[in-house]
Amino acid sequence: MLLSQGRLRQTILALTLISILTCSLLLFRADIFEKLPVPKQLKSDGPPAPKPTPLYKPAPERRPDITDNFPRAAKANSSSSLPEIPPWNKPPQPHVPEKTPLFIGFTRNWRLLQQVVVSYVTAGWPPEDIYVVDNSGVMQSNQKGLLTLQNPFYLNYHRLTTLLKVNVLTTPTLLTFAQLQNFFTYTALEKEWEHYFWAHMDSPAVSDEGYEEEGQPYRSLYMRAVGVMRETMQPDYGLLAARWFAYDRLSLVRTQAFVDVGGWDTLIPFYMTDCDMHERLWMKNFTIEDAKAGLVYDVASGIDDLEMFYRRKPTSANQEEPPSPALRPDGRNSPEYHELLRKLDEMQRAKNEDKAGRNTWQSAQQGGKGEPFYRDSAGFEQGISMTMKFGREVFEAKWGRGPCDLRKAGLDENDAWRLVPGWEKEEAQKQAKKDRERKMKEQRKKTENRKKESR
Repeated sequence: MLLSQGRLRQTILALTLISILTCSLLLFRADIFEKLPVPKQLKSDGPPAPKPTPLYKPAPERRPDITDNFPRAAKANSSSSLPEIPPWNKPPQPHVPEKTPLFIGFTRNWRLLQQVVVSYVTAGWPPEDIYVVDNSGVMQSNQKGLLTLQNPFYLNYHRLTTLLKVNVLTTPTLLTFAQLQNFFTYTALEKEWEHYFWAHMDSPAVSDEGYEEEGQPYRSLYMRAVGVMRETMQPDYGLLAARWFAYDRLSLVRTQAFVDVGGWDTLIPFYMTDCDMHERLWMKNFTIEDAKAGLVYDVASGIDDLEMFYRRKPTSANQEEPPSPALRPDGRNSPEYHELLRKLDEMQRAKNEDKAGRNTWQSAQQGGKGEPFYRDSAGFEQGISMTMKFGREVFEAKWGRGPCDLRKAGLDENDAWRLVPGWEKEEAQKQAKKDRERKMKEQRKKTENRKKESR
């Protein structure tokens, strides 16, 4: 009995202690929670804060809609409905023995692309040798005719391939300039082309119909370009990388030379990537030489009627049917030809004098909303500009300097990515001298210490 009462007292004591500990713990936790901040959603001292609303930039000024600049082609059902190429510029039949592929890259502005294609066709380039590279990034949308004229990335696939009879290659996605150049080289390797030409889409070309070579018959721009290529194919010509016509508005490339230097540096997407590529070619002792084949312009606008390239007067706007496609009998170097040159000169001058910049043509179209792969025109332009800025920064990091004359600065191919930023500046040179002196002093001290220890 006494033992049972003792156990009962122990049990009561244990329960009492447990109760005290439980209460203490509860009070302690309550004290902690009182000191913690109350979540905003639990506060009840006023209405909830309003949710921020998106703030939009002012809408860009709406540009006028563009019109197609080849009215006759817009009405044509077949290539026979197009004007005749001036007979003195027609491609040779049969084709020359050499392969003469010409790449023309396209991203935006159908008017300028169509203009440059027509210019090369009428300057004698065989249409089957012209390869338009659709780098719009819209995949098969142009091939399927899913985009409209006001869309910046619109390209008339049917007109190029069926009427003008040129080739169209489509990139799988939007490529930068450096990537596009590597695509040209890759395609040349795949097709086993030892040489290829490439042209800017804003640089129409015209045969020089007033040019004469003593004792030689007239040659079109195409045949003169073939002559330049034949020169470079001589075994003793040397380490040639490229021939430039009117700077690089038209270029002839030796495929293997571009491969030997590792192609274009795609980490430098746009501006400065040409400087990087050409400097690396020169560092490898390749040469880039100027050449002449005709007249090549740099423009930011399109002629309103491309029949001018066929040496015909433009179709009147109120004309229901285009005029007869018969060629005027004036022949080579005609008044129509000189009017074409005058117009191209005027357009080139306007581009160079435009205070808004030389490349306003790239953002001339603003439509296409709701169409496949739609991109806001102003936003796309801003993104490209940011990428260009990034490329300049990469170039400076790669070579430690901004200017293009790398060899003049004493650099070679092994210096890439190894140089201190701004190494040419006086402050950097002084600091480098101090660092060298400090290291030499530290080295002498270590040598002296080793001598002392060995005694």
